[in-house]
Amino acid sequence: MVTVLRSIWHESRPADVPPIGRLDWLLVGVFAAATLVEGIVRPGLAWRPLVTVLALMLMPALLWRRGRPLIAALVGWGVAGLLSVLQLAAHAGDVGLYSMMAVLILPYSLVRWGSGREIVLGTAFVTVVVALGMYASAGGWADVFGGSVLLLSLVALAAVFRNRADVWHRRHREIRNQERVALARELHDTVAHHVSAIAVQAQAGGVVAGIQPEKAAEVLATIESEASRTLAEMRSMVRVLREKEAVAYSPQPGVADLPALARADATPAVEVSLDGSLAPLAGPVDAALYRLAQEALTNAVRHARNATRVGIDVRREGKAVRLRVSDDGQTEPGPAPEPGFGLLGMSERAQLLGGSLSAGPGPRGGWVVEAVLPVEASA
Repeated sequence: MVTVLRSIWHESRPADVPPIGRLDWLLVGVFAAATLVEGIVRPGLAWRPLVTVLALMLMPALLWRRGRPLIAALVGWGVAGLLSVLQLAAHAGDVGLYSMMAVLILPYSLVRWGSGREIVLGTAFVTVVVALGMYASAGGWADVFGGSVLLLSLVALAAVFRNRADVWHRRHREIRNQERVALARELHDTVAHHVSAIAVQAQAGGVVAGIQPEKAAEVLATIESEASRTLAEMRSMVRVLREKEAVAYSPQPGVADLPALARADATPAVEVSLDGSLAPLAGPVDAALYRLAQEALTNAVRHARNATRVGIDVRREGKAVRLRVSDDGQTEPGPAPEPGFGLLGMSERAQLLGGSLSAGPGPRGGWVVEAVLPVEASA
């Protein structure tokens, strides 16, 4: 119980408090009109002018009920408590207006929009005022029970709506975080591949320019092509992020596009082998296989020492499809390096689709990346 009270006490206010709008002013106008009309048509009401003025003091509280819920509760129920004191002092009957029922909105607003401290302090104050009102009106047990049930129902309703809004916001934040991770993974997998190719070609260009100047133009053309593709993919991602409405963009590359990664005249040479029974694959699986192969190839080009060949092999195995990317580079002695963002993103892609991924030194040297994905993506 102490833990629950402590958690409530430290509860912060909701961040999505709506501002004062037209409906709030309409509520205040209706309440003010009802108070004035009731004060006129009830001539037998004790302390009529004073009660009417005190009731009109509730108008600011109705406007503050979301932005300043504790102050609104103190003002509104303070007026109700003052009326109860007047009723006791004058030994009069009913000195309250029916329009004063508007104070029932304030406990709801207090629980819905207040912080933990405001809820505890405001609820305690309202409880004291309600007890004083029950005593002043000499209400029976039925009145006490009915009033208590009504207040508790309002508080419970406010707590339900507050919890639902909190769950929605948490879910929204989780979705946004997942989108950020997916975007980071997509940027890494696409841009890193092209930038690595540009770097490799630039390094080769420095050697070729001195030995075979006529091939320098080919290297520069390759660099230009890779740079253009990188800019195109970056612009496509930025356009999707910035546009409020859906935009048309090119479909994700898949297994059918893997042969475009083959390079026979490059160092290392890239060979692609596809099993003929791969189609049809689920769209997410198809795109993931391409991205996994692309990232594994990027890592091999950047990190494989003295590699002359990189092999990309994709084949169907029952209800699963296996991707294997291997190189013939030299494995560095010592412990395996810590996985970077590339391997982390690859593992996340495989796990999100219900598959698995492994990466490590091959039995005959070099580095091997293997991914097994189900043909049909999991939910």
